[in-house]
Amino acid sequence: MKKINEIFYSLQGEGFHTGTPAIFVRFSGCNLKCEFCDTAHENGKMMSDKEITEEVCKYPCRMVILTGGEPSLWIDAPLLQMLHEAGKYICIETNGTRELPAGIDWVTCSPKEGAPLHIKHIDEVKVVYTGQDVTDYLELPARQHFLQPCSCNNTDEVIEYIKRNPQWRLSLQTHKLIHIR
Repeated sequence: MKKINEIFYSLQGEGFHTGTPAIFVRFSGCNLKCEFCDTAHENGKMMSDKEITEEVCKYPCRMVILTGGEPSLWIDAPLLQMLHEAGKYICIETNGTRELPAGIDWVTCSPKEGAPLHIKHIDEVKVVYTGQDVTDYLELPARQHFLQPCSCNNTDEVIEYIKRNPQWRLSLQTHKLIHIR
């Protein structure tokens, strides 16, 4: 059983897959307490892997995004296997502080300052920029490196930083800008 905050269908609003239809499986709970977190993820209901997969399969797209809270507190090989058997492409949005089971197709790591990373594979680094030093995150072996304004409040600052440091790309929370979930 896994504690699920919500499962919903929308468009990915940030990072590499922006604009892609996706089913979001939002897990409850997190092992970090970030002051800028915009997700009320403490509540939820317990669901089996079968119930999660059945709910996910109600929607007409292939991409599933495991998010939270921190999904690595809950996910395991049996859930990933069921989702793959249902033909799903599995993405995760993680803070990277816990090891991940094998079988995830795309790993987005949103590292947090001072929190050690314990994942071996990263496809995309997405840092919420609040003025901190982010140079070390460029050393993470990832295909893509994104900086994201904190709740769209410091977008101009992020743009100027990226213009000075073109190794980064801009990620906006477009779902907030166009008012979708």
